[in-house]
Amino acid sequence: MDYEKRYDEIYETIRRGWDSIAKPLESLGRLETLVAKLGAAQNKEHPAVEKTALLVLCADNGIVEEGVSQSAQAVTRVCAENIAAGKTTAGIMASQTDTEVIVVDMGIACSESIPGVLSRKIRQGTRNFAKGPAMTQAEVEQAVQTGISLVEECRKRGVDVICIGEMGIGNTTTSAAVAASLLKCPAKTVVGRGAGLSEAGLARKREVVQNAIDSYGLYEASTIDVLRSVGGFDIAGMVGVYEGARRYGVPVILDGAISLVAALVAERMNPGVMRYLLPSHKSREPLSALVCDALGIEPVLDADMALGEGTGALLMLGVLKTAVAVYEKSLRFSESGVAQYKRHGV
Repeated sequence: MDYEKRYDEIYETIRRGWDSIAKPLESLGRLETLVAKLGAAQNKEHPAVEKTALLVLCADNGIVEEGVSQSAQAVTRVCAENIAAGKTTAGIMASQTDTEVIVVDMGIACSESIPGVLSRKIRQGTRNFAKGPAMTQAEVEQAVQTGISLVEECRKRGVDVICIGEMGIGNTTTSAAVAASLLKCPAKTVVGRGAGLSEAGLARKREVVQNAIDSYGLYEASTIDVLRSVGGFDIAGMVGVYEGARRYGVPVILDGAISLVAALVAERMNPGVMRYLLPSHKSREPLSALVCDALGIEPVLDADMALGEGTGALLMLGVLKTAVAVYEKSLRFSESGVAQYKRHGV
């Protein structure tokens, strides 16, 4: 099905539907436009939020060899298993909205299978981009296709909305490198502390990112070459998930910094993808605000969060479920005995 043909028509239908509710016009602000966007992305005049899933894409990053993280690479595997077992913050949040958690091994640096984790492993971690490109072209394409396929599988199982999350030691470094390259800004502008680097660690992280940008000439490189050179399997997989959202009409709620960078990549590669992606929160990572500005989006939530794993997306899902309920169940002016508000000049 071509989910783009009726997008604008459905968006306007839902927007007018909000005007018919017995309340001041646009008094729920951006929640009204997000519900309209949700329905348009689903090709449904009555948006659905009953069956939801959290996709957590996990992968290791070779750049950790350069001392850009305070955590060892082995932590990725442990966290992936804990997320799958529902023991982490993301799992607890997911249970509050009856959201299925699907943890995916895109490239964790281990050879054994991980209990509860779906294996789509491309390689045991990317290469150290301080020494050479993080991925080959074939690996990038495989990661993107994997993301598309994950959405296709969700669609076949009747999932209405996907929350996106990630886990991978070193991925604030890869995402900062991609963001700085695409935004053509100095590394120091977008590189943050990640999971809690010291001043010396932060300086090292900035140096590693800037050196890679200069070495590969990434300010002038194509989007796909930026992703291949300094990205990660999680980021590339999310790019695929976003393309899958458009292809299969399953909207995705974005999370924090890493998911936002993947959205920037996806939109640069395939303009229009953002119509199927819903913002959630403004991450503490410095690149978050810059990428949101570049994408022209304004997150609804700002709780100074920087956890990842889909936690911000899950919080937004709860808000979105409430907004959809209000849209569907509220008293209409035609039932209220109150004259409907009019849009002046429309």
